[in-house]
Amino acid sequence: MTTPAILLVVAGLACQEVGASIAVLLFPQVGPLGMVMLRLVFSAIVLLLIARPRVRGHSRADWTGVVLFGLVLALMNGLFYLALERLPLGVTVTIEVLGPLVLSIVAARRASAWLWAVLALVGVVALGGGGWDRLDPLGVVFALGAAGSWAFYILASARVGRAFPRLDGLALAMTVGAVIALPFGIADAGAALLRPEIVALGAAVAILSSTIPYAFELIALRRLPAAVFAILMSLAPATAALAGFIFLGQHMTWLEIAGIGLVIAASIGAVRSSSRAASEAAEPLA
Repeated sequence: MTTPAILLVVAGLACQEVGASIAVLLFPQVGPLGMVMLRLVFSAIVLLLIARPRVRGHSRADWTGVVLFGLVLALMNGLFYLALERLPLGVTVTIEVLGPLVLSIVAARRASAWLWAVLALVGVVALGGGGWDRLDPLGVVFALGAAGSWAFYILASARVGRAFPRLDGLALAMTVGAVIALPFGIADAGAALLRPEIVALGAAVAILSSTIPYAFELIALRRLPAAVFAILMSLAPATAALAGFIFLGQHMTWLEIAGIGLVIAASIGAVRSSSRAASEAAEPLA
């Protein structure tokens, strides 16, 4: 039965965007970089307790991969939250999705896949609601940076996943990311980190945005084909827009909603093209 697995993926997406909404509400107290630090620190603690990774028996190249993965984690989360400070949640996530979307298009290695790139571009233009001047330019730059970081995250995750068993590599990389984020977060949050309720909410964001979604995705991937999972993940912009509307009161125009729909359609098309290309490459020659 794939229905429970699909529901797990959708629930994971919902938790992730609820966590992002709470993070936005905490920005006035801790700032975006303080929020990044709280999320990564608590995510690292939870993962270390669960995975209890072994640190011996790995090569220098393996550890280099972990450090690079941790750097990408810190950069991706930092740029994402800096974008959230200036843009609506739905817009930020839609732009961020362009990273894995471009990666899927490149992986497809077929001319037709670039049609999905054009569709995605039209969708992003529509996100401006007919006037990109009302979107914060620096926020868009941060979101595009998060998109590029997400593409590198996928590549770095695959490399570390091959070198380390189970969750070991992710736990170690998350720890590296937390250490990198620590000085920036302390500088941004300041005395707010001494308030127990703020720290508790930071832990909640980490659990909602990282721990629960990752656990649900891990379970779902055992029951779903990778292509189906990737298509479900492309629904992230829609869940983000809905969370932004419900929890943050962020209204969107019909043109912006249409833009999100176009990016989702482009993501689905790119994933299907990439999957077909992979299956054709795997078929033996007659």
